[in-house]
Amino acid sequence: MAQTEKSAGVTPDRSRPWGGGRPAVIAAASATFTVVTSEMLPVGLLTPIGGALRVTEGTTGLTLTVTGLVAAVSAPLLTPALARFDRRPVLCGLMAAVTAGNLLAAWSPHFAVMVAARILVGIGMGGVWAVAAGLAVRLVPGRSVGPATSLIFSGVSVASVLGVPAGTYIGELAGWRMAFLIAAGLGLVVLLGLAVLLPKLPADQEVRLGGVLRLGGDPGVATGLGVVALLVTGHFAAYTYVRPVLEETAGASTSVIGTLLLVYGVAGVLGNFASGAGASRSPRGVLAAISLVLAATVCLMPLIGGSVITATVLLAVWGLSYGGVSVSTQTWLLAAAPEAREAASALFVGVFNGSIALGAFAGGLAADGAGVAAVMYLGAALAAGAVAVAALGRAPVGGRR
Repeated sequence: MAQTEKSAGVTPDRSRPWGGGRPAVIAAASATFTVVTSEMLPVGLLTPIGGALRVTEGTTGLTLTVTGLVAAVSAPLLTPALARFDRRPVLCGLMAAVTAGNLLAAWSPHFAVMVAARILVGIGMGGVWAVAAGLAVRLVPGRSVGPATSLIFSGVSVASVLGVPAGTYIGELAGWRMAFLIAAGLGLVVLLGLAVLLPKLPADQEVRLGGVLRLGGDPGVATGLGVVALLVTGHFAAYTYVRPVLEETAGASTSVIGTLLLVYGVAGVLGNFASGAGASRSPRGVLAAISLVLAATVCLMPLIGGSVITATVLLAVWGLSYGGVSVSTQTWLLAAAPEAREAASALFVGVFNGSIALGAFAGGLAADGAGVAAVMYLGAALAAGAVAVAALGRAPVGGRR
């Protein structure tokens, strides 16, 4: 298991004031934003990608599945493998992999090349997310670690809700390949920012694969991971196919879909910060509420989402609830294992991205076998399961039971 800073004989650098650490924290948040945006890009571009590469929408959804699956494996493997190295060059190297993957995706002449590109993105994403999660304690004074950690993870939340509409708009204006090309350019800018703004961050903890895996046996950690698995799988089973659902159910055009997803994104950003404040006091209550609202909203989408107005309202509520998922579940896990933050983050990233992959895959099967409306009911059922786990499982000691 990862050693604490105290047990490892390392004293974090608290001499740097919050103002001095802020640029580095912003760079780390920009990294999480960029890698998650890169992962999410295909969601709003499924139809044009599938048409250009001559595959079905369900098959195109595998571009999200493979990235999430690779990230799920790479996070718990790369964290101990790279534990001895300075975090600054590690993050730069991982961001280079994401940038290269987006460039390859922009060029891809057929689906096999696109899959290879998405594997590169998955490797870089899993490593960046897991490593960045534990940086706040080393970049800012003790009193600012909480806000800095929230800021770093806001990159995940904001990307999850804004990356899709951004990619949709770019795809509509300049084509889906340009969306990946712009993501590659953003990755290069962030890489340079990390190289310039991060201080030297030599290894300060011993993180072993066996310790990472054993941490999953802790009741509080296991419950949090169970909520993550059900909630994220359910969300992505439905959300990966939100574009064809809006096209078929509400009759929305491409330009209208971009606007609807933007509404979803803005609501999600608000949900991120609102849930972050509540999760620090009661992670169980916040996650149970998020799961319940998400289950109800997704279930109602094919039932009453037949007009643009009702679809807009439902997407806004959906975004408000899902926007708080990453910060709330991360708060739960860090409270459950405060002495092993990087190991807990590696598990979190692994389960989160494995759930993305599973959700996209299950949604693809449902979409191809029973129609796109079926993916909404599947997502709702899984989110309802998350309500039960959050309510009945073991909450972290630091949170209300």
